[in-house]
Amino acid sequence: MTDVIAFGSKQITYEIKYVDRKSLGITVTPEMQVIVKVPPETSLALIREKVHKRAPWIIKQLSYFLSFHPRRTERTYVSGETHLYMGRQYLLKVILSEGQQGVKYRGRYIEVHTKEKAKAKDLLLAWYRERADHKFKEIAAPLIQRFKSFHEGPSAIQLREMPSRWGSCTPKGKIILNPELIMAPKRCIEYVIIHELCHLLHPHHNQAFFELQTLLLPDWEKWKLRLEQLLA
Repeated sequence: MTDVIAFGSKQITYEIKYVDRKSLGITVTPEMQVIVKVPPETSLALIREKVHKRAPWIIKQLSYFLSFHPRRTERTYVSGETHLYMGRQYLLKVILSEGQQGVKYRGRYIEVHTKEKAKAKDLLLAWYRERADHKFKEIAAPLIQRFKSFHEGPSAIQLREMPSRWGSCTPKGKIILNPELIMAPKRCIEYVIIHELCHLLHPHHNQAFFELQTLLLPDWEKWKLRLEQLLA
């Protein structure tokens, strides 16, 4: 069952699920869904009252997930275009070459050596993914070691292209990272990894989650904002 309440100028749409439990619980998912689980026979009036009371928190969580989604800027992958790697801007240089194809960065340039200009995009994206696989594991290693003081580490760290998220944590303890995160500074990458590590212990964004995240990275809000601004 779906219901809607008004809170100031905003509307909150939420799904009601009647389950075998003693109290009402509200969850905001990364997919921007608001789910209200309630005991059987709970009146709609009481549900609306509770949702309205928690409306500021719900709106804050929705805004959080909205701002955490990657934005995409259309690229044409031609010489002179600006591309990011580990938080630094590089000028793309597409070089036609009959020799070995590949990507390297030197000075202020990312050079793509290719036999055909049309293949520049695929070569660069493959290079980004290769670098992400190496750098993310390197960056994660000391963070995981520290996190083990609170909980066991992840079962694996994997890459997956995600159109709307930088990272996720599976119920089986895998941390999934978006390879595009390799464009961000190291501290932004650390923030995303720490965020997902905290989900191993606290699945939801409750007070305990944010307390642990703050303990592991006291200035996480700064790097979250930097990530949003840099890759907008």
